[in-house]
Amino acid sequence: MSLSRDAAEVFSLNVLGWLVGQDEIVPVFLGATGASESDLHTEAGKPEFMLSMLDFLMMNDEWIIACCDELRVPYERIGQARQALPGGAEMSWT
Repeated sequence: MSLSRDAAEVFSLNVLGWLVGQDEIVPVFLGATGASESDLHTEAGKPEFMLSMLDFLMMNDEWIIACCDELRVPYERIGQARQALPGGAEMSWT
């Protein structure tokens, strides 16, 4: 199943809401991405920020499971959302 861009954006905002509630994970996200706490508010709707957040989350299966279980969505939804966001279909692992 593929998601529309709008559905992917809404889902990504829900993931962000989950992420900021994770006291152990959010500092790791901020450190890994170089984002600040204020960026969580100002950059939240930007596709590049959402992609970086989804990429970060996909680094750890436990995070994917915890997030998707809490949001009550299939585990593959994170990858589907990433693909539906602008630039998300392109993967660069360099």
